[in-house]
Amino acid sequence: MLFFSGVNLKVYIRASGPANVTVLPKKEGQPEVESSIVKVGPSGYYYQGVWQALGGTTVRQFKAPAISQCLKGKVVHMHGDSTVRQFFEFLDAALPGLRVFDLHSTRQIGPFVALDYANNILVKFRFHGPPIQSAHVSNSKLRYIANEIDGLIGGTDIVVVFGIWAHFRTYPVQLYIRRLQSIRRAVVRLLDRAPGTVVIIRTGNPRDLSQINSDWHSLQCYKVLKTMFKGLNVHLIDAWEMVLAHHLPHNVHPPPPIIENMINVLLSYTCPQMGG
Repeated sequence: MLFFSGVNLKVYIRASGPANVTVLPKKEGQPEVESSIVKVGPSGYYYQGVWQALGGTTVRQFKAPAISQCLKGKVVHMHGDSTVRQFFEFLDAALPGLRVFDLHSTRQIGPFVALDYANNILVKFRFHGPPIQSAHVSNSKLRYIANEIDGLIGGTDIVVVFGIWAHFRTYPVQLYIRRLQSIRRAVVRLLDRAPGTVVIIRTGNPRDLSQINSDWHSLQCYKVLKTMFKGLNVHLIDAWEMVLAHHLPHNVHPPPPIIENMINVLLSYTCPQMGG
């Protein structure tokens, strides 16, 4: 009952002394020291509700016509958990020409397929392999991301988006590391046979806290993922920073304004010269 009493859960820690910090000017002659290993700083910020990335590609704004133009002639493969499913749902709602084909799948797990025949756009979503913590689902509907990537030919008209983190929160981080190692090897093989394939990875994000949820483990997964794919020709949707910097409350499923900004990042990687 202590955790439900509000005594020490989601309670601000008040300063015992002055609640301010004094920044002193640099002393004259003090040498500049910069670490070549650890770089500390945000990946971006919001200005008037729009995500501004600090580094990487320029994030452009995409409305429905521009989204259709960007994805025209492309196949988008989405793999991961329900936080990636939000991308599929956003595109389904944003594009009037996109139609979801009824595969009689459960809403939580999928798989899902949507087609825009006029613009030759195909969007797919499939849940990642175990472990999962959701409704009952047949194993036949689950696929390991590495196996799915190995089944792709790849090419400039192929976009691969994946994110995997939330369902590993109650497991040792070693299990998460082994899963990412398998996915990384598959991504390397894909980029070797089809270097023009666009690969985009969604990181985990802070979430609403409870007795069974902790951002500490999610933060470890976030750091592992960034380290694992460093140096590869892949793109990162830094969901951790994008949720942390936004004024809306944390949620395992970020609200629509944040998802829209993530989609803008995704499309900016897919079509860096477009927008509108």
